[in-house]
Amino acid sequence: MEILLANPRGFCAGVERAIAIVERALEKFGAPIYVRHEVVHNRFVVDKLKAKGAVFVRELDEVPAGATVIFSAHGVSKAVRAEAGARCLRVFDATCPLVTKVHLEVERHRKHGREVIMIGHRGHPEVEGTMGQAEGGMHLVENVADAAALEVGADETAPRAYVTQTTLSVDDAASIVAALKERFPAIVGPKKDDICYATQNRQDAVRRLAERCDVIIVVGSSNSSNSNRLREVAEQRGARAYLVDRAAEIDPGWFAGAQTLGVTAGASAPAALVVEVVRALAALTGAAPPDTAPHDEGVTFPLPAALA
Repeated sequence: MEILLANPRGFCAGVERAIAIVERALEKFGAPIYVRHEVVHNRFVVDKLKAKGAVFVRELDEVPAGATVIFSAHGVSKAVRAEAGARCLRVFDATCPLVTKVHLEVERHRKHGREVIMIGHRGHPEVEGTMGQAEGGMHLVENVADAAALEVGADETAPRAYVTQTTLSVDDAASIVAALKERFPAIVGPKKDDICYATQNRQDAVRRLAERCDVIIVVGSSNSSNSNRLREVAEQRGARAYLVDRAAEIDPGWFAGAQTLGVTAGASAPAALVVEVVRALAALTGAAPPDTAPHDEGVTFPLPAALA
């Protein structure tokens, strides 16, 4: 039995920045620090921040007036920002800069009179935040069938644009974009893909890994979009793939008949969990554990000036 690791894997620059914002705010202002939604979609990270004094809330009405609140890496709507201002909350914005880029695209398209079609997963916080960047003229599609059935009024030639959730499957997004372009030949897209560098890099890495492995373990939480996409990509390449939060969730029965195991991690999964899973796999299979040193992608995002 052999264990292989995907590179890159695990934390991206946006996740590292979001976690650092919560930790710096706790250091500077003390607990409690309120965070709207999970700052990143990883149970281990959220529990660790809770232990330090972070309080995670669904909506701002759970935050006392005048308190400090942090917006998650997934971004928020303009209505949420306005509510925070009206309640005199001290706000630190942990929205990933690559999500903010999509928000600015929506704003630009609406100023130019274009209706905007968003490709994403209904109910995901990032989608809710992006759809909330305009009061109207926004449509959501989740798949090719949605693109075909989209009701846009009588004028099929009206100006339109599309944006995407940053954590989608690259292949799935491409098929939906193709369907939109077939229906609306003049539709305008981003100058550079909205799917973020970390999502693309991790999906490319798991594709390569799946060609060499019988089974792939994806370290990540079940509510993590990018982690779920890694599992799907591995399966599409012919590997048996499983998503786990922690090593305790591994089922030895998954490895029946396997010769090579692969391990990757979603962009919100910390390196410590990858090490934990690799050690557990080595103990279960007798395989030599691979080097778990993290891969540096050379991307960093600055903290807000007040926390730097």
